[in-house]
Amino acid sequence: MVPQLSVFLQNKAGKIAAITRALHKAGVDIRALSIADTTDFGILRMLVNDVNTAKEALASQHCIVKVNDVVIVAVPDVPGSLANVLELMAQEKIDIEYMYSLFNRGKEDAYMVFRVSDEARLIALLEQNGIRIIDPEEIGLH
Repeated sequence: MVPQLSVFLQNKAGKIAAITRALHKAGVDIRALSIADTTDFGILRMLVNDVNTAKEALASQHCIVKVNDVVIVAVPDVPGSLANVLELMAQEKIDIEYMYSLFNRGKEDAYMVFRVSDEARLIALLEQNGIRIIDPEEIGLH
């Protein structure tokens, strides 16, 4: 499992720019991100190379930050592969809270990030079906 930052922020012009600038100044590399929003606030989810430094940089921007675990899965980059993984998860009744893709990708695989109801069951299911779970070090995360 990989630690992910969830940053709660106001829907204001320039807020995401300020956050990414603060991370840049702190030397933090963003490897993946996803933004979900409502009328009043947004949630910026990120995988970064240094979670602790990122949290400090985000605190300087008065951000509320939560860290939770996600699973990164290598999905063959051919039509139907993602559907196959999702069908396995559905058969095992593993609920997906959210998912997004990773900037980095392998030569033959796309990388998907999953936040699910039961990470341990997901990992066991993927391993039983020969689906590769990405090690954080492989994509520059520690």
